[in-house]
Amino acid sequence: MVEMTSESDDCTINRRRRRLMLRRARSAANNGNKAVTDENSVEVSLHSSGPSCASSSERSSDDDVSAVMLRESSNQDVPPTPTKAAFVGSSYGCVSSIGRRREMEDAVCVELGFVSRALFKDSYDFFGVYDGHGGAHVAVECKVLLHGIVKARLEGAEGRVVDWEDVMGRSFADMDAEVARKGEKAAGTVGSTAVVAVVGSELVVIANCGDSRAIISRGGAAIALSDDHKPNRPDELKRIEDAGGSVIERNGHRILGVLAISRSIGDHYLKPFVTPEPDVRVVERTHLDEFLILASDGLWDMLSNDHACQIVRRCLKGQNGRRPDQQVAKEHGTAAEAAALLARTAMAQGSSDNISVIVVELERPSRKLIA
Repeated sequence: MVEMTSESDDCTINRRRRRLMLRRARSAANNGNKAVTDENSVEVSLHSSGPSCASSSERSSDDDVSAVMLRESSNQDVPPTPTKAAFVGSSYGCVSSIGRRREMEDAVCVELGFVSRALFKDSYDFFGVYDGHGGAHVAVECKVLLHGIVKARLEGAEGRVVDWEDVMGRSFADMDAEVARKGEKAAGTVGSTAVVAVVGSELVVIANCGDSRAIISRGGAAIALSDDHKPNRPDELKRIEDAGGSVIERNGHRILGVLAISRSIGDHYLKPFVTPEPDVRVVERTHLDEFLILASDGLWDMLSNDHACQIVRRCLKGQNGRRPDQQVAKEHGTAAEAAALLARTAMAQGSSDNISVIVVELERPSRKLIA
């Protein structure tokens, strides 16, 4: 059930109050993400890997945000993995908002088909969210370079079964070393989280360091595919102390009283207490999979996993009460609308951070891979 702060029953924000227009536009195969140009704006881009590709964008002031509240669902047991199904292609929407911050330190990367069937039996798409701190330098470097580093590691595994944990671990280490190698001024005190998803027709691979998060909606259940790396997490605290570091409670638990996450790319002044080593999870895709959400903590500090999944699910299934003249993509919402709605809900609930969100649909019509 949806509770609104406006008089409308729409689950999306009233168009007259938020001055939002979703404009269908012709897209190009290599459409990139546009930079946010207004301090309090949100920019949305929608892409589809199907025969046609739609693109839309929105900019709207924080002052026009209306809260969209969904009731929290009860915890659900993770459903058993059913019979494996094959999928090809996906659509996605992404949002990157400066929010109420003066500086934009987040970065988002989407590379469709970054690994093709020329190397493997499957093709893969790459999605990444990077939340910088101390500046945007490392997050931007990750956006530009990390997918290429992962691709190079995968090309080195051509003809062999891919050890995803090894590939991702080495790729994150390579990225960290590249940041250190460039040695730009103040780079040692700048860092970034990283949560990336490599999506194929049969697998979803998640690698993360820091507190940006990935979740999947499967059979109606919100399932976390990453664990936040916080200094007070028992295993992380032990690792830090074993390395000779300490965690001090100063406006939250922080390594040496400074950094509120225990893993990141960059932050070389806090080595070896801070490590770029990612947690890696490989998940087989099933016919119950609905969508992925990757986002920075500007979203997750405001919304629970269940709440975020409810918002996206209702939007994608068209359960938002929109009038016919407001419809996009026929009776269904789009991944871009869902990502925008997540960001706006977080801002309406008081987020003061940058917010970056990627929503990847997983339940599009599929076809079997040709061997």
